[in-house]
Amino acid sequence: MKKQKGLGRGLDAIFGADAIDDIDIKLKPMSKMTEIDIRDIIPNPNQPRTHFEEEALEELADSIRQLGIIQPITVREQQGDGHYVIISGERRWRAAQRAGLRTVPVYIREADDENLHAMALVENIQRQDLNAIEIALGMQRLIDECHLTQDSLSEKVGKKRSSVTNYLRLLKLPDQIQLAIKEGIISMGHAKAIAGAPEEEQLGVLKKCIRRSLSVRQTEDMVRQMNEKAAREEQPVEEEEYPESYSRLVEQLEHFFSEDIAIKRSKNGGGKITIGFTDDKDIEEFVRRFASR
Repeated sequence: MKKQKGLGRGLDAIFGADAIDDIDIKLKPMSKMTEIDIRDIIPNPNQPRTHFEEEALEELADSIRQLGIIQPITVREQQGDGHYVIISGERRWRAAQRAGLRTVPVYIREADDENLHAMALVENIQRQDLNAIEIALGMQRLIDECHLTQDSLSEKVGKKRSSVTNYLRLLKLPDQIQLAIKEGIISMGHAKAIAGAPEEEQLGVLKKCIRRSLSVRQTEDMVRQMNEKAAREEQPVEEEEYPESYSRLVEQLEHFFSEDIAIKRSKNGGGKITIGFTDDKDIEEFVRRFASR
């Protein structure tokens, strides 16, 4: 399990932006690479990424100062005002501004608003540095906003249908667990194990998982034992039929002691007679009754 971090950042979805060459979305052919003024480029207003790490941007800016932009930014020309909307590469564009570049290499693609949005979402999901919740949120947006089924979604993002199902299942977990995934406190493997626990027990499992620094296997074992215990408790207990003499004895004892009398017979033929009481006054009353006889 990863080292615990603070929980102050909330559940803002952070998405990235990189290569999209293999995305199966209907587009007109890509033009050849060209250079355009960095001031003519604007970010996509529907860009899923909402946060850019300052330190990572500075590191990328330093790299760009030395080597330039190795991978061109992909843009779409915005009709009417001469600007270009970023399809992928906003992080590179921001770093290039910090590096003081006046022009940047770009690929210009033609796409309508719907395809532009779909491209950004699919490409973000294909990134390798996203956590499981960010990927799950991107998948859910594709399903909701681009009207995809889980089957078609699995094809577009290059993941198995079972993987898509597992990611989407994470979004049904309590917010605290989703936050723990996003903060890197637990892994997706831990989350999948926790998801298998009864809903009312999931937060408790999370706390034990963090407090004890449990591995995924240990978390799975704990949830399995929990489910087995719950299954045993749910099984109906067959009441054993006792001889009539047992009932008569209980009836006699209730007159003398209290109404909470139970007889439990063991398999070897013996057993126990249990006499319930509420407080010490009941004991004193039992002694008084014995003394009076």
